[in-house]
Parts: sequence; C-alpha cells; structure tokens
Amino acid sequence: MKVMRPAIVYILLTINCSVFAYGQDTLTKMDLFGIPDHPRLLLLGHEEQALRENIGTYPVWNDVHQTILDECNDILDQPPVERIQIGRRLLDKSRTCLQRTFFLSYAFRMTGNKVYAERARQELLQVCGFTDWNPSHFLDVAEMTMAVALGYDWLYDFLPESDRIIIRTAVVDKGLRPSFDPQYNWFLTSNHNWNQVCNAGMTFGALAIAEEDPDLALRIINRAIASIRLPMEAYGPDGAYPEGYAYWDYGTSFNVLFINALVKAFKSDFALTEIPGFLETAGFMENMTGTTGLCFNWGDSHLSAGLNPAMFWLAAHQNDPSLLWVERKFLEEGLYRKMNKDRIFPALILWGSQLDLASITPPKSTCWTGQGQNPVCLMRTSWSDPDGIYLGFKAGSPIVNHAHMDIGSFVMEAMGIRWASDLGMQNYESLESKGIELWGRTQDAQRWTIKRLNNFVHNTWTFDDQIQRVDGYARIDQFSTGPAFMFAVSDLSPVYAGQVASLQRGVAIKDQSYVIVRDEVQANDHPVRMRWSMLTTCQVTITPQGVQLNKDGQWLLLKATGTHPVHWQTWSTEPTNDYDAPNPGTVIVGFEIQAKPGEQADFEVLLVPQGQPASFLGKRLSSWR
Repeated sequence: MKVMRPAIVYILLTINCSVFAYGQDTLTKMDLFGIPDHPRLLLLGHEEQALRENIGTYPVWNDVHQTILDECNDILDQPPVERIQIGRRLLDKSRTCLQRTFFLSYAFRMTGNKVYAERARQELLQVCGFTDWNPSHFLDVAEMTMAVALGYDWLYDFLPESDRIIIRTAVVDKGLRPSFDPQYNWFLTSNHNWNQVCNAGMTFGALAIAEEDPDLALRIINRAIASIRLPMEAYGPDGAYPEGYAYWDYGTSFNVLFINALVKAFKSDFALTEIPGFLETAGFMENMTGTTGLCFNWGDSHLSAGLNPAMFWLAAHQNDPSLLWVERKFLEEGLYRKMNKDRIFPALILWGSQLDLASITPPKSTCWTGQGQNPVCLMRTSWSDPDGIYLGFKAGSPIVNHAHMDIGSFVMEAMGIRWASDLGMQNYESLESKGIELWGRTQDAQRWTIKRLNNFVHNTWTFDDQIQRVDGYARIDQFSTGPAFMFAVSDLSPVYAGQVASLQRGVAIKDQSYVIVRDEVQANDHPVRMRWSMLTTCQVTITPQGVQLNKDGQWLLLKATGTHPVHWQTWSTEPTNDYDAPNPGTVIVGFEIQAKPGEQADFEVLLVPQGQPASFLGKRLSSWR
C-alpha cells in the first residue's frame, strides 16, 4: 500500500473536513424527513403514467422503449454477474450490474411484469454477496452502489423486508462507509470525472437508505454537494470539458444523474447549475461532432460519436431545442438500437421523451469556442450539409486528466470524409497488464512513451524529436465566427519552451471552401530540426503540386508555401514499443526543415477539397481579422 507523507495527509484531511463543513449548511436532517417515499430516484412513484403518455408522442420513443424491453428479455436468460476482476478493476462488472438493474427495474415499473423485478432481485442479491466492491478502484464502488441503490429504490415495494435488509447493509458497508477511508476517497478533492461519478454513486446510495440511516445519508449528500463543485468549475468559463468527448459522456452524464436525483428528492439543485460553464457545455458537446458524424476524438477518446442522454436534460433545462440538432439526427438514424448495453440508456426516455422533437432547429452559429483547461475552437460550414467542411482545433496542456500531447492539433472533414485524423486512446488494460505506468503526468512519465499519446503522431509540431512540455499551456488567443473567414489563433510557445523561441498557429476555413493552417516559428539560439505532421487514413500520393489524399473516390490536395522549401514525405505509424497498439490504415504526412539559430520559419498549408479554388492568404497571424 502506498504511504503518503504526513504533510499530504494533513492537507487532504483539511480539504475533506472543509468540504464537509461547507456541506453542513446546505442540507439538514429535516430536509431528509421531507423526501418522497420510494421510488424517489430519477422517477417518482406517480410519474410512470406521464412517461407512458410521453412515449406515445413520437414513434421513436416507443422504439427506444421497445429496445429496452428487448434487452431485458435477453437478460432474463443470463446468469447474474460474477465477481471477476480484470487487472485492478471490477468496473466491468459494476457497469453490467448497473445496466441490468436500470433496464429491468424500468421494465418492471413501465409494464408491471414481475418477471423483470424478480430477475433484477437476483442480480441485486448476487452482487450484495460479493466480498467487496473493490474500493481500491473507487469507480467500481460508485457504479455498483448506484446500481444497487437504483434497483433497491425502484423495486422497493416488490422486495421482501429480508431482501431489503441485505441490500441496505451492502449499500452501507460495501458502498458508503468505504468512501470515508482516506485510502479511497481522494476523488473528493479531484476536479475530473472520478469526482462526478463517485459522488453521484454515493448520493444515490445515501438517498436510497436515507430513512434508515439519516445521519450517514446527510453526511454523504452534503459532502457531495460541496465536493462536486470542483469538477463542475472545470467546465468554466465557456463549457469546454477538459477531458474530451468520451469522458464528457462519462463525467457529465453522472453529474446530471446526481443533480436530477437532488431535484427529485429536494426540489432544488442547490445552485449547482449556476456554476459558469456547466450548462454551456451542451454547446461544446454538440459542436464536437463533425459533419461525418464522427467526434473530434482528442485525448482519451474513441472516434465514434453517439446519443448522449445528458444532452436531452441539458437542452430541456435551458429550453433550447437547437442543442439537440445532432442528437435528433442520431435518433433518426436509429443509433439507440446499438445502445442496449449502455447502462444509463433508460435515462434517454426519462429526459428526452417530454421534448418536442419537431421544434429542434439547427444552431444559429457554425463556430464554437471555449477556453478553460483544454481550449477548443470548432468550426463548420453547415449543420445540414453532410459534405460540408468541419475543422476542430485544440490548445490546452498535456497535464490535464486524460490529455495527450496534442496541443495545436486539428481534425478536418469535407465531402463526408475525415482527411486529418487523430488516433485517439489506447485500451488501458492493454498497457497496465504490461506494467506500464499509465497515469504519470511529469515530463519524464512513462505515459509519454506510448505512441498514441505523445506529439509524434498528432497533427502538430515536433522539434528535434522532443515531446511537448507538460507544464506548458496554450489558450485560444483570437478567433472569428465570420462565415467568409472563420479562424482561431493560439500561441503554442509555452508548450515548446526551450525547444523554439516562439510558435504561433492559426487555422481557418476560408470562403466556406478550404482550410488554411498557418504556422510562424522562431528558432532559439541553436539549430533546430522542425517537423510538421498530419495523420490521415487516406491514400497518400506526393506530387509536384503537393500531396493528394484519396479516399472513397474523393480527393483532397495539400499545398504548402513558406520561408523554406517544403518537401513532403510520409512516416509510418507502426508501433514503436511492444506495448503500443497497432494503427492499421493510417500514415503521417508532413515535412521537415532545418532552421538556423534565431531563424524565422513561416509556413502556410492549404487543405483543398477537390475542385475548389484556393489561394494562399500570405498574411501574418497578427493581421488575421
């Protein structure tokens, strides 16, 4: 077991105590006495009929409902989950349990068929018999606690008291009490998804057993209301979620589950939605999906985009149906039919079925910019044209949770194809099982030896084969939403401190027709080898005019000009280490130059879809308007 230094222990205890003290003024025991009877989590006992009526409003909601029932019928024939740990995680089993209890409990409440309740009861008793819920990786405990609490609450009248005692005891002993152990509760002072997920799970558990142990429930809920402000403040100031697309889905979904549970129980969100950036994050997420339907997969994220139930809650809370333009498209395409294993999928019905889908119109702006820990600028030429241009650009810092060394990187789409890509994340267990220290954030951390995570395969710069500085940070310094010249500019110099004297990058969509990437680099007082890189999944042909990328019968031209001659070349994306994942079907295209001490090197690269007229802008970034 890792032993912390006394000073660190003192600091953590002080923070935890201050969090608890703040929470004491938020909720009292009298508030607990006024909460609704079971079921009280997410869907109150009298709300089923209204939900049934909402489902009948649009055929798609009835189809979503039937998808849940079909999955429940499949679950009936499956044995309850077993306690099988994979590496350091039991999380896979916790998530399976949450999916089953949420689905089956929903099916029971909506149909009255006791076969669903009985199967959920078997699942609950099985996991309550586990030796523990793996507190050393507390996400496992959090999701298991939420699973058991939700099943207990929604099946309360069905369960005999003997079962209730077993389940309550497990929630308290295996879920809630371990959250007070300093070995496990570091999530309370974190500002990322762990805090959101763990506080949500603990709060569901506390609300489930509130009448049996009000003192414990009060401590848990007050602590959570205070603690969860930390990751919620990380959305500020504009809504850009620091951990990227996939972890937005995780952290924000559980954050919304948490707030929704508070509102149902206490008719208050305790001003949490007033935290700057939290509600605005719906705009961030909507703009993170490109014209191809793929997401901007920077950081630890996969490429596929999908329906996000939390988006429906956020849109309803702000009374802004345009936030669901992408979600409505996914509904129309039937993506929900592939969500039968998504553990919070029933929340889509709870939060979305009351909305008027016919009122959803495209967002008014085609450019979204957010600052924060990982600033982004997300541009497109159209919300309705699948062949339109999409350009995503990010700044930020590698030290942010789940970040990569991708500062200054971009993705680009046109004609329904992603031309400039990102490899995304590698499976954690594939690395941890080989002894890789994946979570270090220092400059010399083993994390940065992983091919997909360092800057060598991202669409940015590398100098003398050095990695980006983890202590560097870049913001979006300037941007424009003008349709004739949408652009963003970032000073990337802090991320390359000691490698070059300065580096400015600007990206733009010009005349709704093509993309410009302009870089202005000044060398330090020593020679430096500079490499400009772009990852692509397309066939690459180097020609005298530049580089032609071909895919699916379409083509795009890369053209470059600069203070130095540009000689295009390619690099392999084959694994560098035996623990690197393969990257089939990808290649890096770019160029290298050798700069003299103190020399200025400026380059302009055009990404021109076939048949589009294009010309170099030839303006320094300081004059972009």
